[in-house]
Amino acid sequence: MSLLVVLGAGGCGTQTDGTGPSGTPAADGPSGSAASGAPGAPEATGTLPGMPTAQQARQQLTTLKVAAHGSMSGYSRDRFPHWAEQGDDCNTRETVLARDGKDVERDGECRAVSGTWVSVYDDKKFTSASGLDIDHTVPLANAWRSGASKWTQEQRKAFANDLTHPQLLSVSAGSNRSKGDQGPDEWQPPAKAYWCSYARSWVSVKATYALTVTEAEKTTLTEMLDTCS
Repeated sequence: MSLLVVLGAGGCGTQTDGTGPSGTPAADGPSGSAASGAPGAPEATGTLPGMPTAQQARQQLTTLKVAAHGSMSGYSRDRFPHWAEQGDDCNTRETVLARDGKDVERDGECRAVSGTWVSVYDDKKFTSASGLDIDHTVPLANAWRSGASKWTQEQRKAFANDLTHPQLLSVSAGSNRSKGDQGPDEWQPPAKAYWCSYARSWVSVKATYALTVTEAEKTTLTEMLDTCS
């Protein structure tokens, strides 16, 4: 018999995402292993763990190295081990689902069996986790092209399971797969009201992991940050 546990803003919920533990980043990438704690739930405005203010994001953006995309040679999603175990039989995906949802119930295997979620990318509401993907704000392939190809496997695992910075969030499967591995100069959330939060989170992740940005990416991020009130 399955045990149902009711979760509020924190806890655990699987389905792979369409794009894509935080460690303490060094100049050439992150270090450390998977984190075990889950931060607080995002608000409707898109507040995620470690989210900088618009002013902080603008400052961080000026520090990012501008460079053309690197090669995709050698890239594979397997180079970024994701959905690591987070304790209590929960993996990263399930932890994010519980963090982002309201009134989430999970079974004895930590799978989200009910709850409500709002996909901030397109303002769609869900009462089933099956319609959701866990998006990597900075997609794995984008990270590979902007510096992660030089990291160790453990560093890439930390990036792919980061619960401390604004790198992971629950969004509609449709919006996540539409985004794919595109940068902000190629894809923006359909819900324009989220552009400010999206740019803040993207810049924060790139700065945390010392990843590069392209000239077009930086220009678009600047424009998106200009939507912040």
